[in-house]
Amino acid sequence: MLVEQGHEAEHVIDLDLHTANDSVIWTYSLMHGAIVLTKDENFSNRHRQSLQTPVVVWLRVGNVSRSELLKWFSLLLPSILSLVEQGNRLIELRR
Repeated sequence: MLVEQGHEAEHVIDLDLHTANDSVIWTYSLMHGAIVLTKDENFSNRHRQSLQTPVVVWLRVGNVSRSELLKWFSLLLPSILSLVEQGNRLIELRR
């Protein structure tokens, strides 16, 4: 969905990081200036404890279908991008 809307996006599967631990994904994100988009609270906790952090967008939605998640997320995307541009490094989204 992000790529279809003109954004650069890579899934951990595409990067062969789907079995990597959070530290590896964190380091990759820092090295590449990537935003971590996650439903995993661990990245939020790590963000609060770290001096150097990537942008983390924490999706707090519980169990939803992929289509519901994408619909909800796409409606919020302009606000998310604005928050990133304003310098926010941890963006928590609740449904």
